[in-house]
This record gives sequence, structure tokens and C-alpha cells, in this order.
Amino acid sequence: MACLTLTPTPLAGLMLVQTRAMGDARGRFSRLFCAQELAPLGLPGPLAQINHSYTAARGTVRGLHFQRPPRAEAKLVRCLKGRVLDVAVDLRAASPTYLRWHAVELSPESGLAFYLPQGFAHGFQTLEDHCELLYLHTEFYSPEHEGGLRHDDPLLGIGWPLPVAELSERDRTHPLLSQGFAPLEII
Repeated sequence: MACLTLTPTPLAGLMLVQTRAMGDARGRFSRLFCAQELAPLGLPGPLAQINHSYTAARGTVRGLHFQRPPRAEAKLVRCLKGRVLDVAVDLRAASPTYLRWHAVELSPESGLAFYLPQGFAHGFQTLEDHCELLYLHTEFYSPEHEGGLRHDDPLLGIGWPLPVAELSERDRTHPLLSQGFAPLEII
């Protein structure tokens, strides 16, 4: 019996991964990753990094971040504590949904994870104080290949649910898409 259920979103390749928790009087058990069950996603190689973030304040936005080829990465993102609005933006040049975004609320209670294939930017806004996220990456972090989009870019029009309380200087200074952004050529 599968512990992970894959559900497509309106953006090709972007998937929700539902975890099935099994519980008894002791508590519960959940499988967070299984290469065999996630094989239909076509993960581009083995996991290279597992990262964890902690965000203290409600309303904080992190992102939108991505890596350019040849270091483009796929990610599986899960919220371990709190609640976040997790956002993915399609940056693939050949995609019919180029520059469209999709968002989902992640929390430990929902049992959902968000799978972003190569060619997507990722960001989130915390809906509660003290949020923790776990990220599984298929590529190593590469500063020379990193990029970012502005959370408030009018060409995206992302509907963040809360006023932005905190934003890093790096995220605040990403260029707007209208300032010469080139789509990602994902092979």
C-alpha cells in the first residue's frame, strides 16, 4: 500500500505529495520520502542536499529562489511546524504555463509536501510564528547559478495573504521580470 499519493496541479510537473500517517496509541508514523513511490515524478538524479529553515515571524516572505541550468534543481518541500503559503512559479521557456504561479498551504497537519521540478522558482510566506520547513534538493547549492524573483513583481501578481512583515535584503533587491529576465532552458 502506497504511503505517498501524487496529485497534479494546474502547472505541468508541479505536484502535491500527500503523506498517509499511520497511528495508534503510541502516536503516528509517516513516510516523508520514498524514491520508489516518487519515481513517477522523474526526479533528475539522487538527492544532493536536505535543508531545514526556521522562520520566527508571521508574515515573513522567503523567496522566490531558483537555480539556473546546468545546476537547476528539483525540490520537495514540507512544513514541519506552523503553517505557510508555499508558492511555485514556472520559469521554463518552453512551458505553456510560463510565469504562472500556484500556491498551496503546507502544515504538519495537512500531510502535504510540494514537489517542484527543475525550472520553478520557490518561495513562501509564514502564516504563523515559528515555522519550520524541510527541503529535499536534487542539486547542490551553487551561488553562481542562483537567481530570484521579486515577491511583489506586478507581472506575477502573487496574492500573498498577509502584509509582508520581514524580507531579506537579497529578496528585496531581486530585479523585476520586466528588467530583462530570461526564461530557463530546461532539457
